Amino acid sequence: MTTTVSYAELPELIGRHLGHSSWLSIEQKRIDTFADATDDHQWIHVDPERAKAGPFGGTIAHGYLTLSLIIPLWSELLEVHGVTTKVNYGLNSARFPAPVPAGARVRLGATVADVTEVTGGFQLAVDATIEAEGIAKPVCVAQPVFRFYA
Repeated sequence: MTTTVSYAELPELIGRHLGHSSWLSIEQKRIDTFADATDDHQWIHVDPERAKAGPFGGTIAHGYLTLSLIIPLWSELLEVHGVTTKVNYGLNSARFPAPVPAGARVRLGATVADVTEVTGGFQLAVDATIEAEGIAKPVCVAQPVFRFYA
């Protein structure tokens, strides 16, 4: 479910859990495309036959692929009216506690950690956790920072 707020209401979101996104399947084709885009063709990501005998029992998504999914999944969780521009400002932290096997489904859970006023807008720090279906540990724990301008 999407939380909808006005630009002026952004500070009221501090501490609010925004729920979970829908599940997204991470297929080998997406992993291969990411490998091509980043020139990271390590065999644990792109060689299914070799990866079967590797430490993860199959290919896994790149950690940065998993991290990049915060953006499309986040867009399902928050809609802000009265905003002209949204930008990804950076990351306060990012960790990958567990791998994402090819074919796994992931989703994002997010809580607004902080909202601060910046010149011309608001900055949100978000406690973001990506989980994979059937895997006990989260696959990504990060604190992305977004800026919203009216």
